[in-house]
Amino acid sequence: MQILLLIWMLQLINVSKGQDSTSVLRFKGSDPVGNSCQAGCATCSALNGCLSCKPRFFFHLELDGIQQRGTCMSSCPRGHYGMRSPHISTCIKCKADCASCFSENFCTRCHPGHFLFRGKCESSCPNGLTANTALRECTECPAGCELCVGRNNCTRCRTDMYHLHGQCNHTCPPGFEPDVQLIQCVPQIHCEVGEWTSWGQCVRKQNTTVHRRGEETRTRHILRPPSASGDPCPHVAEIRKCATKKMQKIRSE
Repeated sequence: MQILLLIWMLQLINVSKGQDSTSVLRFKGSDPVGNSCQAGCATCSALNGCLSCKPRFFFHLELDGIQQRGTCMSSCPRGHYGMRSPHISTCIKCKADCASCFSENFCTRCHPGHFLFRGKCESSCPNGLTANTALRECTECPAGCELCVGRNNCTRCRTDMYHLHGQCNHTCPPGFEPDVQLIQCVPQIHCEVGEWTSWGQCVRKQNTTVHRRGEETRTRHILRPPSASGDPCPHVAEIRKCATKKMQKIRSE
């Protein structure tokens, strides 16, 4: 800021005295009319660029190699804010932790690793707020949420609530059940069983010896066991009375 004011004051003195390239800063080819100046410049020099700006333009110093050159801009570049005054309007650099700002004490976006809170860039967020790395700001999470991405997308709930679709729930909705380890609602799993096998050999009850009167059995396998609150499995074995081959021969005679 002091450098900008110094340049402006020296140029004002030079213009008032009609000096040329022999001034202290060696402004070469000063052009008060602006025929060879960049857009927005009121006066300029080949060595230093813009020296003063037209009304409503901001004076800004840019690096040209190792040399600084003045430019006149309708709005200040990113990382700077505009300060207007009756004599000269200038672009002032934001604070070090601030990526863009509205004024010296009010940031609008922070650099990575800092989070915006009430116009300040903080390294951590206060209690009740979460550090949103995507937005780089402190955001208020939904009720029951400990960590979120945006206001309506919770990623971690309190230990007494269950996470589902970005929200925290005291109880899980129909079709879901709570997982206390994951602290989230998971889909219920209902039992699935396969097809029945063919009826087995007709045997006497509690014995494998073929007899005139007996029982035969068929079974089916569990393909998918149920979850804690899913529908239980139906019976997987059936037994019915049967007659042995010898008994069937007697009946046929």
